[in-house]
Amino acid sequence: MTEQEILRRESLVKLRELGIDPYPAEMFEVTAFASDIAANYQEEVLEDGSKNRLNFQSVSLAGRIMASREAGNKVIFMNLQDSSGRIQLYVKRDDFLQDEESPFFDLAIKKYLDLGDYVGVKGFAFRTKTGEVSVHVQELKFLAKSLRPLPVVKKDAEGNVHDAFTDPEMRYRMRYVDLTVNTEFRQIFIKRTLLIKTMRNYLDELGLLEVETPILQPIHGGAAARPFTTHHNTLDMKLYLRIANELYLKRLIVAGFDGVYEFAKMFRNEGMDRTHNPEFTALEFYVAYKDYNWMMDVTEIMLEKVARAIHTEGGSTAQVGDNVIEFAGPYRRLTMFDAIQEYTGLNVETADESELRNYCQKAHIEIDASMGKAKLIDEIFGAKVEGHLIQPTFLIDYPMEMSPLTKKHRIKPGLVERFELFVNGKEVANAYSELNDPIDQRERFEEQLRLAARGDEEAMAMDEDFLRALEYGMPPTAGIGFGIDRLAMMFTGQASIQEVLFFPQMRPEV
Repeated sequence: MTEQEILRRESLVKLRELGIDPYPAEMFEVTAFASDIAANYQEEVLEDGSKNRLNFQSVSLAGRIMASREAGNKVIFMNLQDSSGRIQLYVKRDDFLQDEESPFFDLAIKKYLDLGDYVGVKGFAFRTKTGEVSVHVQELKFLAKSLRPLPVVKKDAEGNVHDAFTDPEMRYRMRYVDLTVNTEFRQIFIKRTLLIKTMRNYLDELGLLEVETPILQPIHGGAAARPFTTHHNTLDMKLYLRIANELYLKRLIVAGFDGVYEFAKMFRNEGMDRTHNPEFTALEFYVAYKDYNWMMDVTEIMLEKVARAIHTEGGSTAQVGDNVIEFAGPYRRLTMFDAIQEYTGLNVETADESELRNYCQKAHIEIDASMGKAKLIDEIFGAKVEGHLIQPTFLIDYPMEMSPLTKKHRIKPGLVERFELFVNGKEVANAYSELNDPIDQRERFEEQLRLAARGDEEAMAMDEDFLRALEYGMPPTAGIGFGIDRLAMMFTGQASIQEVLFFPQMRPEV
């Protein structure tokens, strides 16, 4: 242990010797918050020059002690931080007199109260001679002793921060410390929650039902991704952590629900970078009797609602790095083939597999022998086109081989009715006019099996139960999946997915 940790443990013992429980069990009632007092305290000056408090004449608040300084032997000024912000405490020895001495003030508060300790205080609000709204403490109760010192954050006269908790790896690993000392980052997660709440409210307005589907699945399906696997001891069977919830949600459309949605945790056993975490949050919803054109309109409305909810000034834009993104529709709609031709000059519609391989080799795009034509097109798009799609853009009408769960295009042979939404060069949503022909679906699954035999670890498996559900009949349906983490990055202006996850995946500490 460090010297500070040893001293704090000694203080813990001393408090108990004074009969003070550093971790009391009883409840402490909170009646006020720091930011509310600081922002709304009012007083009036009477004719005789005295001051009359108009509100907060009795307050009870709790939080951490984040700063402390003595003003002589009889007064201590402290800063208390609660969930709303900070406020100054005025602690006077005379308020804690016990007979002629005050061991609680002189020992418990003055010697054994450390920065980072949780306390509950009762008193009244007032304004100091320097004009700072403060709380005059009449009662103080220890609520939890901090046995490790918090990092000290200091600002110089120019506002530069020194000794802050800034190392990214430590911040992500010890989020409980990060959000205590870097309180400005709390707003990221508050906005993330508001994003989800706004989307949920809109889906409820549309009449969709929120549901839950299995995380442990006997077959990994609904997306092209490599799954995590586990084993169920009682059933003695292999299970997969879901890579998508699509096939289960569509089973509910078969069951007769007109619209269902789920905010769900997904798990994909793939790489990690600034936009990928192996565990992530997605929103998927499916609506009967609609198609992908309807879904594009709904997506534009939803994201504009989110932008206006998060930005209190009511604007529909978001600053993402150097780019100002406009989320009010309509968004540009561009076919995948046209997008590739626009940014590369390559006509992938007419090119065969060998021509695509030659292009990839010349363009230094990494490929392997397992990739078919559709996968090669996808790699070319990712390398040469994706980064150019800054403003919200619907990329529509994909090759059939790239979309095994999508309905064939009504007028374009070889294509399917699918779109992906790209914002700031990243995909944030994927949507289909859902394939509801069980015979066609079986053929698509069989093609996926052939790709798997060639070594494609992301190919889908055959799901006989889902095919059986389709054989009972699924109405025409539109479906979409949103990456919530990426949306949160964009609406909060963050460049790394780790910044919008409370606890991102990390290697164990050595």
